[in-house]
Amino acid sequence: MSKTTPSKLQKIMAAGHFGVTSECGPPRGTDGHVVEEKARLIGDYVDAINVTDNQTAVVRMCSLASCIRIKQMGLEPVLQMVTRDRNRIGLQSDILGAASFGIHNLLCLTGDHQSFGDHPNAANVFDLDSTQLVRTATMMRDEGKLLSGFEMKTRPEMFIGAAENPFADPFEIRVMRLAKKVAAGAQFIQTQCIYNMPKFKLWMQGVVDKGLHEKVFIMAGITPMKGLGMAKYMKNKVPGMDVPDDLIARLAGTPKEKQAEEGIKIAIEQIQELKEVQGVRGFHIMAIEWEEKVPEIVKATGLYPRPKVD
Repeated sequence: MSKTTPSKLQKIMAAGHFGVTSECGPPRGTDGHVVEEKARLIGDYVDAINVTDNQTAVVRMCSLASCIRIKQMGLEPVLQMVTRDRNRIGLQSDILGAASFGIHNLLCLTGDHQSFGDHPNAANVFDLDSTQLVRTATMMRDEGKLLSGFEMKTRPEMFIGAAENPFADPFEIRVMRLAKKVAAGAQFIQTQCIYNMPKFKLWMQGVVDKGLHEKVFIMAGITPMKGLGMAKYMKNKVPGMDVPDDLIARLAGTPKEKQAEEGIKIAIEQIQELKEVQGVRGFHIMAIEWEEKVPEIVKATGLYPRPKVD
């Protein structure tokens, strides 16, 4: 694997353990205790906590401030950074700011288009794409240089990641897209939530065939369904999401008051199955506004207690 950093998440996966991350969405206001409460719920059960960056293009408390709060709690944050809202000056500046607080995990994303959010008429930026942001962060860390060529006296030390959707069309290019991100310097990948297990396994086979699983840590995305309504919404309304009919049928056949419980059960089964898939090195559990269920899932899948690393 590539360059080692102080990241606990990297150390755990490098030691051969399954890594576990989850995420918290900052509030649509100034109450930072919301972030702290979410982090407290999941902190003992994960190796690092992703903080989303104005997800779905809705204005929220910034990811960087939220990550600093989590860091000050003694927990490990993952700074999510989208290229939609900031140009290369702002992006590099935020990486330096995060590094100054000892934030050692960065997830590089393009971000949802602003037309999906609460400011659809906002100007977007997209000065860099997510792969170029990976390359930029890698250069800042490994060469101590900004994109301008300026040489820094001190460098950010970050475990650099990206996201990948194994289910988007055309499926044939998905492994090639991953290869480009790995070539740019991505050290870990968090995938889109997985429901179509055969298709994910087919993608992973392509990843293994190209030897990419030896160059990057793949963290499988898991989102527990709260019920039939959520499953139908994700199937029909969320772009790039692949929710099979048999999963819809399973929830439809469950009494309404038991559907949330069934959704958790499905997530647990998915993790147990994915543990056996070659190349899967961890799990990213995205329990959307349902953080209190993360401990239950982690315990039920034998991923608790979390390993200790120096």
